[in-house]
Amino acid sequence: MTSRYRSSEGAADTIADADSRTPRRRTVVKAAAATAVLAGPLAAALPARAADEAPAFLHGVASGDPLPDGVLLWTRVTPTADATPGSGIGPDTEVGWIVARDKALTNIVAKGSLTARAGTDHTVKADIRGLAPATDYWFRFSAGAADSPVGRTRTAPAADATVAGLRFGVVSCANWEAGYFSSYRHLAARGDLDAWLHLGDYIYEYAAGDYGTRGTSVRAHAPAHEILTLADYRIRHGRYKTDADLQALHATAPCVAIWDDHEIANDAWSGGAENHTEGTEGRYADRQAAAKQAYFEWMPVRPAIAGTTYRRLRFGKLADLSLLDLRSFRSQQAALGNGDVDDPDRTLTGRAQLDWLKSGLSSSDTTWRLVGNSVMISPFAIGALTADLLKPLAELLGLPKEGLALNTDQWDGYTDDRRELLNHLRANAIRNTVFLTGDIHMAWANDVPVNAGTYPLSASAATEFVVTSVTSDNLDDLVNVPEGTVSALASPLIRAANRHVHWVDTDRHGYGVLDITAARAQMDYYTLSDRTKADATASWQRSYRTRTGTQKVERTYDPV
Repeated sequence: MTSRYRSSEGAADTIADADSRTPRRRTVVKAAAATAVLAGPLAAALPARAADEAPAFLHGVASGDPLPDGVLLWTRVTPTADATPGSGIGPDTEVGWIVARDKALTNIVAKGSLTARAGTDHTVKADIRGLAPATDYWFRFSAGAADSPVGRTRTAPAADATVAGLRFGVVSCANWEAGYFSSYRHLAARGDLDAWLHLGDYIYEYAAGDYGTRGTSVRAHAPAHEILTLADYRIRHGRYKTDADLQALHATAPCVAIWDDHEIANDAWSGGAENHTEGTEGRYADRQAAAKQAYFEWMPVRPAIAGTTYRRLRFGKLADLSLLDLRSFRSQQAALGNGDVDDPDRTLTGRAQLDWLKSGLSSSDTTWRLVGNSVMISPFAIGALTADLLKPLAELLGLPKEGLALNTDQWDGYTDDRRELLNHLRANAIRNTVFLTGDIHMAWANDVPVNAGTYPLSASAATEFVVTSVTSDNLDDLVNVPEGTVSALASPLIRAANRHVHWVDTDRHGYGVLDITAARAQMDYYTLSDRTKADATASWQRSYRTRTGTQKVERTYDPV
């Protein structure tokens, strides 16, 4: 099995110098003194052994955005016991890296070194080149006498390679307080992934207790207050990177990630966010810049355009993947009092990104055109949901609880952008476009109709697979009823009002596995036994596929 990722803009800047190119959804709890760098929160972002070992690699290793001849490698070194995430202190530290063809690291094919500095929170990225396409590699970092864990990664095939199949893990929405990241552990254990896609909400910004699970917190955030400053965002990223299951997945396969809103603040848009109070919580522009800086420091992402996560990657002749940034350029959500959803002057993507997406879809010569999409593009009419379900649904979607008509944080709130994109697909006979989506904490399998009101008599322009949350609250969590209870009631009503929706599960947590061949793209949906248990099991729930040329989803009764 092979894969290729190709950046649309070339290599990005590395974080450190390298010798080689190689609910709303929250309860409003505001933190005074949010900019203070406190010993407690900083220490909480590290394992207990950090105080005794330095230098040390306490946050794992990762790789991302692989190319046919290279891959981006990431780690963080703790040079001294007090140089914790967000502390802003600690000496410059030389970090060596090696890449080998074998797990024992005896057949070394590339090596080099970087300098980890406090200015980038002692994170480093090595953009390795000169590797062979479609090949497994193992890598390790070192600092002083300390070695990092060994990670595995995989390069992509050549652009003109015939690729028999691709397999990706697909995840989104991982709230630390709500449970354990067992989805990551189960994906890591598969051993068959070309890469894994994180479609947003890798971290959450809330204060401790603001956004837990059924009114409780399974494990504590660090820092305890809502994150606002660069130090805060670094500490929160550091806390996440101590999770053993997340470390295992990052060390097993390359990651391809985009952000959604919670990497910054709930319902973020270009000039603000629902979960930001201008003045009281500082300037939104400063908060956004801090959140983005910490994201690029802590994530194995190679930005094609500075300050955004939109870029395009390629997997031989089988598929390309357009990754979107649906927060940096969007107009304020209509539900928050800024205009009508059909206003052509309002945008989700921004003009430049939409033109880039349309151009890339038109010029693509691959069998499949995948779109990494942080919010659902399929239209969603509420239908005949009862009042006792409408209110928790509104809370989940971050909308007012009265007069709910649609989710204006999704493409439903920016219909002119969606209409232009779908008409472009139809007018240019662009086939096999598949949107891969997170955000909504539910699992869906959808056709994407040009006109939902007349569907299925009108055409479907694309298909969409939406994965549920890793841990973040589903509808059953908000209603506080047994898992499956809400879905049994809501799913038939949602499908009746939305004939393009083939399946929706509103209640369960888990992940997806996307398997692609020339004949079909199939999403297998897996669910967890209990997000609050560190040893949660996973089981296959359902599978849906789209066959080449159809632009429609159908159920299939076995996972790949």
